Amino acid sequence: MISLSSQYRTWHPQHGFTLLELLVVLLIIALLAGYVGPKMFDRLELAKVQSAKGQMKSLVDTLNQYRLDNGHYPSEALGLKALTERPASEPNWHGPYLPKGAPPDPWNNPYLFKNPGAAHEIEIISLGRDSQAGGEGTNADIVFGQ
Repeated sequence: MISLSSQYRTWHPQHGFTLLELLVVLLIIALLAGYVGPKMFDRLELAKVQSAKGQMKSLVDTLNQYRLDNGHYPSEALGLKALTERPASEPNWHGPYLPKGAPPDPWNNPYLFKNPGAAHEIEIISLGRDSQAGGEGTNADIVFGQ
């Protein structure tokens, strides 16, 4: 007669993965991450560029409100700070136009304000991902003017 314990061992094969199988799975995961990862980060950077453009448009709209109240845009010396703090030289100021101040760009750098701008009357500028003038791709400067 066969004992129950020996019968159990012969009918159920051993379960588990070999080291080689685990290494193959890890290799496949690493290859997928190497291919998909950079594409995802490029999408993230493009989303930041679009976010910066949206914020810049909002800042220009706010500057237009300032211009309606005061007859002109703030000077470059006053900059975007004129949207949150009343300049001494502005009797018709009806702010604050931005209660919390100008937001930083998506790379956490302050927007630059030019009056007059190079191609427009005023320009809001983000230096892009590298935070330096010039560059290409997502490192390029983003200029929004009115």
